[in-house]
Amino acid sequence: MSYAQANQKYTEAAVLSASPAQLIVLLYDGAVRFMQQGAVALQHDQIAIAREKLFKAEAILNELNQTLDMDAGDGELARNLRSLYLFCKQQLMTALLEKDPTLIQPVISLMRELRGSWQQAASQPAAAVAVS
Repeated sequence: MSYAQANQKYTEAAVLSASPAQLIVLLYDGAVRFMQQGAVALQHDQIAIAREKLFKAEAILNELNQTLDMDAGDGELARNLRSLYLFCKQQLMTALLEKDPTLIQPVISLMRELRGSWQQAASQPAAAVAVS
């Protein structure tokens, strides 16, 4: 079995055994990875690769947005997250249009901060975590 195949099997097992909060952490990990790859591609003027990577990050942001429960509690947290995801998407597209990788770094920082919060929630007992 090749390294790539072993890595894919490991990833599949991690996803299949993950809690909802852990799945969100994995989505954040993927988004950050694609944003970093997109920024590097922009730095090297590889626009097609940057576009591909940033579109993948945008697809993950769309998925994160779809997981929001706007009816949970008063919906303020979900509305705030939705606004942040929209901001992130706009920044990524602006970075691509302007071919400016420095616009991606604040988005990566924000996503890492959000990921840390979800990681904390995922480490709590299952009964204490409400994914919305």
